[in-house]
Order: sequence, then structure tokens, then C-alpha cells
Amino acid sequence: MRRRTAAALTAIAALMLAGCSATSSNSSGDSGSPAKVDAAVSKPLTASTVFTKLSGTVASAKLSGTVTADNDPNHLLGRPNQYTSKITFTDSRIKTSDVEGTDKGDVERGGAIEVFGDGAGAQARAKYIQAVTKSLPALSEYDYVHGAVLVRVSHYLTPTQAAEYKTAANGLG
Repeated sequence: MRRRTAAALTAIAALMLAGCSATSSNSSGDSGSPAKVDAAVSKPLTASTVFTKLSGTVASAKLSGTVTADNDPNHLLGRPNQYTSKITFTDSRIKTSDVEGTDKGDVERGGAIEVFGDGAGAQARAKYIQAVTKSLPALSEYDYVHGAVLVRVSHYLTPTQAAEYKTAANGLG
């Protein structure tokens, strides 16, 4: 009997919370209608949209893959406190001979863009990568965080070339 009562109360509370989050007041004072959101704001930030903006500035960057939960080599996509989307890209300024033996999608071939739920997630991931690669120069990379976005760039690019990605990331807004 107590379990049924507790379950019923939990279900009612969940329904009440869901009802509260589904509506918002707008400027007309109609608090029962869903909030109107500008179409540009309602689009979620994804690694693909970030890449489109970055590649407009860095012409040598070409999309090489979209990471899904099924093909993520790190098994992080969508996991708690991890990236919500990720793409990989190549950079034509990197010599083919430098990346022989690497897999398609490896950061060494150009880079990757990872988008997190918040800036803290992106910062934590960049910090982790830098700590892991600190003693392994062959795996080093440039990491640029802008808000919830982490742009990872191959160490085969010169600092000046890699800085183009940083500048482009800072222009995300």
C-alpha cells in the first residue's frame, strides 16, 4: 500500500514538473502558451554548424567525418558530461607522409570539433587531453575552447596555421 502511494505521488510530482517546464510567460502576458523563441536562437549548437563557420575562415579544412555513438572511438558521445556532437576534419596543409598509418578521423590529419553541454565540459576535456599528451609529443595537439566548443587541431600545423582555427573559433560569437 505504501509503495503504491509513493509511486502515485512520484508520478503526480513528475507530471506537475513537466507541466511547469512546458510553458513560459511571454511579453503578452499569456503564461499558458509556450514561449516564442527566435529561430536563430532555438537551433542547437552542433559540431557540424561550428565546422561550417570555421571552414569559411580556414579554407584548407575539409570535413572528414561525423562521429556517432556507434563509431565514436572514445565512446564519449552523449555520455554524462561528455560531448554532445563531434566531427573530424582534414587540413590540406598537412603532408600525407606525416600522417601515414593514422586512421581516418584522427586529429593528426587536421583536427576535430567537440561540442559540450556547457563550457565547463569543454574546459575539462581540453585539460584532460593536455595532461595525457604532455609527455607524449607525438600525440600533442592545439586545443582551443570557446564556450561549449573544443576545437582540437593537429600538431603537424605550424603555430601560425593552428592559430587560424583559434581566431575562427573566437569569431563564433
